[in-house]
Amino acid sequence: MNNEKTKNENVSVIIGNPKKAIRKLAWPMIISMFLTMAYNLADGIWVAGLGTDALAALGFVSPLFMIIIGLGSGLGAGANSLIARSIGANDKKTADNAAIHSLILSTIISIILTIIILVFLKDILLFMGAGSTIDLALEYGYLVMGGLIVFILSNVGASILRSEGDVNRAMYAMAITAILNIVIDPIFIYTFNMGMAGAAWATLISASLSCAVIAYWLFIKKDTYLSFGKKDFKYDTKIIKDLLNVGIPASAEMFLISILTILMNLVLVIVSGNEAVAICTAGMRVINMGMIPHIGLGTAVLTVCGAAYGAKDYKKMLLGFNYSVKLGLIMSIITTVAFYIFAPQIAGIFTYTQSSSLLQSGLIVFIQITSLSLLPVPIGLIPISLFQGVGKGISALAMAVIREVIATAFFILLFTFVFTWAEIGVWWALVLGSLVGSVVGYIWAKMYISRLLKKESL
Repeated sequence: MNNEKTKNENVSVIIGNPKKAIRKLAWPMIISMFLTMAYNLADGIWVAGLGTDALAALGFVSPLFMIIIGLGSGLGAGANSLIARSIGANDKKTADNAAIHSLILSTIISIILTIIILVFLKDILLFMGAGSTIDLALEYGYLVMGGLIVFILSNVGASILRSEGDVNRAMYAMAITAILNIVIDPIFIYTFNMGMAGAAWATLISASLSCAVIAYWLFIKKDTYLSFGKKDFKYDTKIIKDLLNVGIPASAEMFLISILTILMNLVLVIVSGNEAVAICTAGMRVINMGMIPHIGLGTAVLTVCGAAYGAKDYKKMLLGFNYSVKLGLIMSIITTVAFYIFAPQIAGIFTYTQSSSLLQSGLIVFIQITSLSLLPVPIGLIPISLFQGVGKGISALAMAVIREVIATAFFILLFTFVFTWAEIGVWWALVLGSLVGSVVGYIWAKMYISRLLKKESL
């Protein structure tokens, strides 16, 4: 009886007051993402103790790994969007079927990708500029890439929980991964003297435990609003298309970010060398911490606006969108100021050894400049989440292309090769690319909602 009450309360949240729903859904996601970023940060901190080459090697693997994480997030976004729209339309049958389809599809894609990446990993890393760090990069890369299915299914499973409003358990699953990884990282790297392989094993073991816990909730305990029995599954090509309509563009967004990171690494190697790559690797982990509140808000917007769209309640969509942008702007101002002021102390976390201490001054400059890129993030990320929520994945992808490819990549090439600003040009390119792309995305989203409201009033 209590389980049934909790299920109904979770669903009532996402179809109720949008401001309350945004707050309730966003905060657990923000907390869990902070923990996730903390373990990514911990990876960077502990690997930094192995030397500059080890940190640079991690920087070459990270974009490829983030593509995989992005694929899991993208497939999860596709599931979240379709399930939320189905719940908003009071169509539980489709919601159940969509959840099962997303898990099956994710499993098949994971297996295929694992085989392909493991075969070509060395060639890919060399193409990305790994060069003298290739052995260290492969030591880490073969292990984490071999466990792709764990990372992808964990993301999709957590997204399914969030789509029905069960944000707390989604948070617990991510917290398990983060906390365990932070604890065992130094043990595997230094106590067991496993080096880069130790960092990889710590990440893989932590994610596997999280995946197992989610599987237990969905298939053994069976106390979710959504059902996963044989009777709930019926193959439907339309559902697959709907999942991929959001999932592929959402995954492609992370692919674009990773490609941009690869481009940055290549440019940095050319204009400044491996030290600049190491600075960027450590610094981006800090800046990504500042992205967390907006990722949490974006996930909430995807669910709440998706449910409102399914119910054809466009005024509720607008209310949720505007509230999220305002809340996000407050958070981005606070974060930017904090990063700028405390940049020396933050940089010191990564430069605690003699070999990494040479990076300190460059890392301080990186954090102070690129922290400015966080200011416009809410008006750029929230619109992307809105379009994912209503099932318009291509529009969301187009926004990402404008921001990551057209704007940021253009400024990187302009500032480094035309203005010859070296690595400083890359840092400022991140700021201007974020500003230009975010403004375009916000205007686009407001115009779209206005069209829906006009159609509703006719």
